[in-house]
Amino acid sequence: MERKELAKKIYDNAYITGEFLLRSGVISNEYFDKYQFEARPEILSEIATEMSKMIPDGIDCLGALEMGGIPVATAISLITGIPMVFVRKNAKEYGTCKLAEGIDIKDKNVLIIEDVVTSGGQIIISVEELRKLGAKIDKALCVIDRESGGPEKLLAAGIQLSALFSMTELKSNK
Repeated sequence: MERKELAKKIYDNAYITGEFLLRSGVISNEYFDKYQFEARPEILSEIATEMSKMIPDGIDCLGALEMGGIPVATAISLITGIPMVFVRKNAKEYGTCKLAEGIDIKDKNVLIIEDVVTSGGQIIISVEELRKLGAKIDKALCVIDRESGGPEKLLAAGIQLSALFSMTELKSNK
């Protein structure tokens, strides 16, 4: 699938209007319902194929952020063979009581995978916690950058964000 066609499929399946409270606390009149493209294997596999081309050299592990980053990272992992870790927003209070489930991330170069980035707040919080566990993280990939200051805030936290698509690019392919 060509990039323009993928952008159109994402837009057609996931773009909705209304009034939405974003994680950042901002109210938006437009929203990308990521589960609408993550739940469709024909779209998710194309997203993973394109994002796998964006992975920098030297990555040991994909860090899948709960919850939307998990299907994207899983699909990328299946294509690339790069192992992954599932990153919770909060450590479980039972069982293993872990924040990060999967492979050991101590001293590993972890690439954060997220679906949609607005302010980058959850990535920053998760990266701080993963760094405390010994992970080396300075890069993140996302499917959509909402162009709301996320990349700049992430860079200030030592994380370079690369997006498969910007919101502007998706909207221009409708």
